[in-house]
Amino acid sequence: MKKILITFGTRPLAMRIAKKLSGSFEVLYASSEEIPALLLKSGNYAVIPKGLLPTFAHEVLKLSLDQQVDYVLPLGGFELEPLAEAKVLFDEYQISVLVPDKDILGTFPIIENPPADLPYVLLSKGADLLGEGHYENSLDGLLVRSDSAEEFALVCVSK
Repeated sequence: MKKILITFGTRPLAMRIAKKLSGSFEVLYASSEEIPALLLKSGNYAVIPKGLLPTFAHEVLKLSLDQQVDYVLPLGGFELEPLAEAKVLFDEYQISVLVPDKDILGTFPIIENPPADLPYVLLSKGADLLGEGHYENSLDGLLVRSDSAEEFALVCVSK
């Protein structure tokens, strides 16, 4: 079974996505926010630095390698850019970072703390990890489709 690491793992958005992935993935959580001791003891949660720190991407890579993670899903808005910049490094270790490439990241509108009923897609090279869909483009990231299903907005918990 593939493993996915979701940042901001104590937030409701992370829990909703994890629930949808639970049949197909082993889900691990990480956060730069305080994590209750009980959750840390479970072994499914890890502390990571804040996305604004220069060591952030390397610490997430180290954790991903230690836990043999296949995918990293950053949910913090300030985590998106550093991980987009580090995608090539993660790719060298066969770890997919689920965020748009750095050259197109800034073109996406961002929806913070979206409502639960939005039509989420979690794309890895255009394949929807939450469902059966596949998109023409090779996008990565947690996105919401527009009504026309031709445009996307990026989803995060906060900027």
